[in-house]
Amino acid sequence: MRIVRWIVGVAVFLALLLLSLQNTDTATLKIFNLVTLQAPLIFVVLIVFAIGVAAGLLAGAVKVARLKRQLNRLRRDQRRMPETPAPHGAVPGATPASGPGFERGLRDDG
Repeated sequence: MRIVRWIVGVAVFLALLLLSLQNTDTATLKIFNLVTLQAPLIFVVLIVFAIGVAAGLLAGAVKVARLKRQLNRLRRDQRRMPETPAPHGAVPGATPASGPGFERGLRDDG
């Protein structure tokens, strides 16, 4: 899996490098008709790419934080719950064919 990650990373880097070498024209970027920026086209593309990567990482970090919080809450609840033994030391479901429908002596096999 590590090799695939390196291959994808190198491919993305080379694609962006070739894109930057071919697109050196000046582009005008208007932001809501308030600000007008002139920059080489590749800088505009790279900035948009970086913003997309940052948004993806932020979304992933928010999800990871939420899941960690949930896991910590479940662990805390599990530690607080006292372990009460079953009556007479029985463990539910420990014997074969135990549970509803497996009562002995209710059916005549003969």
